[in-house]
Amino acid sequence: MAETTTPYAGSNFTADLAPGSLITQDGQMQWAGLLIGPGTPFAVDKSGLSGWEDLPEYDSSDADRPTSHGAWPGSRYAKPRKVGGTIVLMPEWNQATEAVRALRQSLALLDEERWLTVRLHGEMLTVRARIAQRVVPADQGFATQGSSRMSIQWLASDPRRYVVNEQLATATAPQPESGLTWPLVWPLFWGQAKSTGDAVVENIGSAPAHPVIVFRGPCSMPTVTERTSRRRLRYGIDLAAGDELVIDTRAGTVLLNNSASRLHTAMADSSPEELFVLDPGRTELSFRPDEATEDALMTVRWRSAEW
Repeated sequence: MAETTTPYAGSNFTADLAPGSLITQDGQMQWAGLLIGPGTPFAVDKSGLSGWEDLPEYDSSDADRPTSHGAWPGSRYAKPRKVGGTIVLMPEWNQATEAVRALRQSLALLDEERWLTVRLHGEMLTVRARIAQRVVPADQGFATQGSSRMSIQWLASDPRRYVVNEQLATATAPQPESGLTWPLVWPLFWGQAKSTGDAVVENIGSAPAHPVIVFRGPCSMPTVTERTSRRRLRYGIDLAAGDELVIDTRAGTVLLNNSASRLHTAMADSSPEELFVLDPGRTELSFRPDEATEDALMTVRWRSAEW
C-alpha cells in the first residue's frame, strides 16, 4: 500500500519565509511558514483580528503648562504593536495529531522575529513579530476531534506595517557636462551630464520608513543628503572598487562589506542613522561623495510603511 502523506509532513512552520509567499486570497494570513484562513484547517474567527488596523499605543513627551491650561505638545513614539485573534482549528478526522503538532511548532516561543502578513481587499501588509500568547483549551472537542478555538497574540517590536514588496532606487556619482565643443555654434550647447547623482524614492504609506542605504566604491567620503530636510549621512572612509558600506537606518548600523562596523567614521555633520527616515510621499536624495569614479553607486532599499 502506498504511504499516505499529510499536508503537514516535512514542513518547517517556523521558517522565515518571504512575507505573503503562501497567501493566495483575501482573508488569509501567513505566520512564518504557516498559512491561516480560508482553504486551511486554521480558520480565523468571524471576530477577526484585533490590533491590526488600530493605531498602536504610544509614549508622549507632552509637558503640562504650569500656569495655564493644557500642555506643550511633544514628540510621540509608538509602542510595539499587539495583534491578536481567535483561530478555529478544524482538521480532517485523520489529521488532528499532525495539525496540533504544526501549531505547537509554529506558535512556539522564539527569540527571533518572523514575518506576519495579512491580506485584506487585495492588499498585503506585513510586520516582524513574535508569539506572545497561545491559549488552547483542552476541552472535549479538542480531546476527541482535535477541534478548538484558540487565542493567539503576536507582538511586533516595530509597530509599522510594511508593504510586502521591497523597492529599490539607485544613483551613480554625479558626472560633469562634456563642455563646449569647438568651433562654437550658436546656440551654445554645454553638453549633458552623464549622471546628476540624484535619486527619487516614494513612500506610499502613512508612516515614516527606514531605508537601507548602500554605498559602493570606488569613492571617498560617501554622502547622501535629503534635499528638503537637509538630513545627511556622511562617512570619512575611502571605498575601493567592490567595497560596500551598508547603512541600516532602522538598526542604526554601518557595516563595511557586511562584516566590520564603521559607525565610528560618521562625520560631525552626519545625522544619527535612526533619524534618517523616508517620510510619507516623495523624497529626493542626493549622492555626493568627495571623489568618485563613474562606477561609484548608491542603492536605496525600502518598504513603504503604514500605521
